[in-house]
Amino acid sequence: MSPVDPVRPAFVPDPEQSREEMKALQREVAAAATFADEVPFRPADVTVSGEASLTGERPVVAGVDQAFLDDRAVSAIVCLRGGEVVERASAVTDLSIPYIPGLLSFREGGPILDAFASLETDPDLVVFDGSGRIHFRQAGLATHMGVVLDVPSVGVAKNLLCGRIEAEVDGRPEGWRAPVRADDRVDAPEGTVLGHAYQSRQYESNPVINPLYISPGHRVSAETTVELVSNLCAGYKLPEPTRLADSDADERKAEV
Repeated sequence: MSPVDPVRPAFVPDPEQSREEMKALQREVAAAATFADEVPFRPADVTVSGEASLTGERPVVAGVDQAFLDDRAVSAIVCLRGGEVVERASAVTDLSIPYIPGLLSFREGGPILDAFASLETDPDLVVFDGSGRIHFRQAGLATHMGVVLDVPSVGVAKNLLCGRIEAEVDGRPEGWRAPVRADDRVDAPEGTVLGHAYQSRQYESNPVINPLYISPGHRVSAETTVELVSNLCAGYKLPEPTRLADSDADERKAEV
């Protein structure tokens, strides 16, 4: 039995449901989610550096990403404690439905849970390649999986699914951030901060790197997500746990 089996099995995404049933379940997931800090560590202790100056045991951070092969998903998880990889896990799972905007967790959630089922490590934080609260019903992949597993989670997306940013994002310097607020497409009061646009890396001349869109999955606040992702980016655009998971998924795909 994995230490990260579903804690809330009633919320496990079912690809056989109708679209309306899927949307209704997402609203239930959002209502069960906690978009505030309930983490068993200090955010400042989350790092991918090898420095030994921090006191106490480092939190274990799991990165989750996927690659796709025909009608199969290759799900990969990489667990890091500081700069050290402590475990890798993966699963190859048949996909039941096509990609539907806003319903990603019903396509990819089951395959991700298959990978978690083979994991022996119990992570303190999980970083997903996908949205969390920045979602039409405040229940993107990171929120849905975070609630199912009841684990602190963060969503890191490369594109903005919904919401508005009250600033231009092009050409921003490294470290820049701006709130992503709910608009009339989101099931949240107008202006609610759903997450942040965050420029994790940028070139000094001829800026070409776009920002990441970071949002709480579960048990993490919008402000803390930016601190966590900033600490996890090791000179790359993507946080190191998901960057390594992306590489592992591609390698596993090639083997398959």
